[in-house]
Amino acid sequence: MRTYRHSLKALRDAALAHTLEKNPDLASLSRELGGIIHRDAQALADGLAGLRKRSRGFERWLLGRRGRPGVSVLVMAWPPGYSTPSHDHAGLWGIELSLYGALEVESWSRATTAEPWQLRGRNWLGPGDATWFDADIPYMHRCRNLSRQETALTLHVYGGDLEDYASYEQAESVALWHKQRQRARIAGPLRV
Repeated sequence: MRTYRHSLKALRDAALAHTLEKNPDLASLSRELGGIIHRDAQALADGLAGLRKRSRGFERWLLGRRGRPGVSVLVMAWPPGYSTPSHDHAGLWGIELSLYGALEVESWSRATTAEPWQLRGRNWLGPGDATWFDADIPYMHRCRNLSRQETALTLHVYGGDLEDYASYEQAESVALWHKQRQRARIAGPLRV
């Protein structure tokens, strides 16, 4: 019988194995990670129940990390109804998948930093569903837990350590956004 620790290890190992190049195939990696999540959904839900019940707000947990090329694998806990501010990923590529619950991801991009942000669209992620973004285009998004009662859990794979990033607040003019530097915090490591 597969335990949630085996499932987390499989997710971490797949993420690290598929990201040995600077620009990995994010669609292929998303399919593989989504397959593991679909296969092991109940084990992950049961094993990570402690994260869902912590009631300590939004948290980021480190599942794995590699230095060259840089990759970090994180599990995030989203309290009921929690929404991030619109934010970038400091030029990193990334993949975000739902492990438990459902998330809405609203995304923007722009051709250059001199141009206004353009809404790209919204995605709704259930367990095993993914969205991803490349490092070569300016990108930001806002994520929201769609449940008002339950904590959602997500898996994130980034092309480096997401330590410093920027959040954005839309000004009165739709085309103008105010940028503010942020520092990401990790609650701790997840042991597998």
